Amino acid sequence: NRLCTAPNNTTGFLCDNRVTCVPASWVCDGARNCRNGEDEQEELCGDLPHSLPGYLVFYCSNPRYWVYADQTCNGMNDCGDCSDETWSLAACPPCGQEWWSCSPVHHEFCSCIPRRLCRDGIQHCLGWSDEFNC
Repeated sequence: NRLCTAPNNTTGFLCDNRVTCVPASWVCDGARNCRNGEDEQEELCGDLPHSLPGYLVFYCSNPRYWVYADQTCNGMNDCGDCSDETWSLAACPPCGQEWWSCSPVHHEFCSCIPRRLCRDGIQHCLGWSDEFNC
């Protein structure tokens, strides 16, 4: 079993040395992150995403699309339909302290925007809550 917890408390892949845990999205990315390169082996990367262990993959609501497991609940709309950010499919927690909850205008975000975008003079939430209430 190579499941581990990578930095930032995300799903990871355990290298052969049984110490190094690389984030899921670093597996099969073309860069050898494990000392022996086991994160880039053909048997793991030959038929993405089917050749990957299930714990490294999240299938979007449209099953033709997928993202790495560490890309869920990160505030970004990686699936294109927000299924990687919704409570029901991805089991994401509510917006964290660094985020503002709203219905965004920009498709980049789903139901939370980074607080750094609050009061920046640009509408990110449909009701302008990011400019007036945040």
